[in-house]
Formats: sequence, structure tokens, C-alpha cells
Amino acid sequence: MKGIMVGMAVGYVLGAKAGRERYDQIVRMWHRFTSNPTVRRTASQAKDKAFEAAHQAKDLAADAAEKAAEKAPWRHQEEANGRPVTPPATTPRA
Repeated sequence: MKGIMVGMAVGYVLGAKAGRERYDQIVRMWHRFTSNPTVRRTASQAKDKAFEAAHQAKDLAADAAEKAAEKAPWRHQEEANGRPVTPPATTPRA
């Protein structure tokens, strides 16, 4: 929290020293950069690849979880009365 406040203060001081003209210049450069067709195409491709990678990771995680569940010790154990053993309760991690 303290670091964020220090960063904000430094940013404010530097921004105030640079002035409105420099701010406007930076905004114009940013708009020129983001409106460039090559930049837009590259950003779109990167977004698509990230989306695809996220889906692949989700599928791999689901497969790994399924395999881990099959190997879980309580899956193949039964209590003395013949009912399956319930898995131990887990607590959510923060």
C-alpha cells in the first residue's frame, strides 16, 4: 500500500513537471501507435493465440485433474460396511 502511494506521488510530480503539452504529445503518439494497421493486426493475432493457449491449458488441467482423481487413494478403498470412502474435505486457499 505504501509503495502504491509513493508511486502515485512520483507520477503526479513528474506529470505536473512535464505539463499538459507533453501529456497531449504522449497521447497523440499513443493514438498513432494503436491506430497503425500492423500494430492492430499483431495485437489481434496475439489475442487469438492467447485465447487458444488458455483453452488448451484448461483442457490439460481438466485431464490432469481427472487422472489425479483416479489415482486418489480413497477411490479404491471401502469402509467395513461396503460403502465407498468419502474424500477428505479440503479448505480453500487464499
